[in-house]
Amino acid sequence: MALESFPPFLLVSMRYLLSGAIMLAGAALMRIKLPKGRELFQTALNGVIILGIGNGCLAFAEQWIPSGLAALFISTSPFWMVGLEALIPGGESLHAPTIAGMLIGFAGVAILVVPTGAGGIGTSVLAGFLVLQFGCAGWSLGSIAQRRTPTVAHPMISGAVQQLATGLVFIVPALLIKGHPVYWSARGTGALLYLVIFGSIVGYSSYIYALSNLPVAIVSIYNYINPVVAVFLGWLFYREPFGLREAVAMAVIFVGVATVKRYSREVH
Repeated sequence: MALESFPPFLLVSMRYLLSGAIMLAGAALMRIKLPKGRELFQTALNGVIILGIGNGCLAFAEQWIPSGLAALFISTSPFWMVGLEALIPGGESLHAPTIAGMLIGFAGVAILVVPTGAGGIGTSVLAGFLVLQFGCAGWSLGSIAQRRTPTVAHPMISGAVQQLATGLVFIVPALLIKGHPVYWSARGTGALLYLVIFGSIVGYSSYIYALSNLPVAIVSIYNYINPVVAVFLGWLFYREPFGLREAVAMAVIFVGVATVKRYSREVH
């Protein structure tokens, strides 16, 4: 909805400028200390990699492919996260049960999305897939870097710094690279505010908190939960169909989640 009103770079910049500024203003009112020096720079850089590359690629790709197909492509993110973590010295090694759990989860997402999202195969679909895989790699690499960054700041404040930094960095391409004109509307503005509040302030802050307290393998499976939430909200607010296929897909997804969670606990 937001992309109907705003071009991708401007959308990313506006979204994270607003959310980052709101969160930092709240931190100032509560006199919560912000990161300083090298920690501040590294936290901001991690945010630009996670949100700028990860979410920026998603905003671009959804100009070419349906959101359902994008959800399927993004569900490969756990492979990037766990794989990159295993390649970095001192990272968490791969284990067969963990890989099996992620494959089960991926199969569940495929059952849920493919019948409604794969409307056609062409250059736009291939471009969307490649862009989203680059975004997944950036999101995963930045997440691992953030996890390894020594910090004394609360994860919520780190998330606020990352969001504001991403919004500031994206001002430049938003001004230089022209997409479609801005179409102000109640629908587009409402979508932007929803992304600011629930996608950024609530959702991303929760992600950063989980990243600092849980193993990478467990954090990575959030991609399997997003489509489930989307289906439920679609049914709740728009009475979109929810039948046997959706129920089977959710069951498969939860089996994958449980498998990853169980064996990650055993390893760690």
